[in-house]
Amino acid sequence: MQKKLLVAVLGALFVMPAFAEDAPAAAAPAAAPAPAVTSNVTLVSNYLYRGISQTGGNPAVQGGFDYTPTNGFYIGTWGSSISWISDSQAAGSSGLELDTYLGYRNSFATDFSYDVGYLRYNYPGHYVKGATKADTDEVYALIGYKWITAKYSYALGNTFGNANTSGTNYFDLSASYAIGDSGYTVGAHYGIQTFQGSGATITAGDGTQESLTYSDYRVSVTKDLTNGFAAGLTWSSTNANSAYTNGQGYKEGQSIVVASLTRTL
Repeated sequence: MQKKLLVAVLGALFVMPAFAEDAPAAAAPAAAPAPAVTSNVTLVSNYLYRGISQTGGNPAVQGGFDYTPTNGFYIGTWGSSISWISDSQAAGSSGLELDTYLGYRNSFATDFSYDVGYLRYNYPGHYVKGATKADTDEVYALIGYKWITAKYSYALGNTFGNANTSGTNYFDLSASYAIGDSGYTVGAHYGIQTFQGSGATITAGDGTQESLTYSDYRVSVTKDLTNGFAAGLTWSSTNANSAYTNGQGYKEGQSIVVASLTRTL
């Protein structure tokens, strides 16, 4: 499922300042950069996470806050309207995803970066008695070189409402390249969601077993606008099977073009 604009791994990476060994005695020390608090809000025509629609093909409102001290650590929260739990017509009902996360990111050598952290997906709502809640815990590690990143996420327990799936993981290879000073950024992505454990397959209506594992891929372009706004257009597709069809018959992993408008403060 993807999130997301959730942790901005291709954003600014924090480097520890270098100090001169023989600074002039009279020189005043440089002011330390202040910790940063940033926020964002997004309107999107279809909320896709890891290529799977979280809103049944409908628009979503999203937003979050991040606090980044000057030592490379960060903590934040991010939320979005959703409908996939309610659309299942089985587990219960929830209209909100609210994520909380913390981690550490930095750079090393020349043009290399890394990011490690913990992410909690929260889905408050009503669940049918005996149903597995969708709340999910993941740890992740990322390494980047210039505008290319590879990220591995590992689930610590039940994964997005699927019981007995501890160890489920997601591998993400992404590229994001800014075109000079034009304000345009182009991106490409490939990911594979691999479910583990006895819950890695489900029984279809005809009695056959279907795997929850799938791959997703996308290409995108974004344009920086004025006053912190950015517009985006993304084509996304997956090889997800009929296990990713909601109660209304909507294929959640189908090929689709998504438009977005983001404001960052």
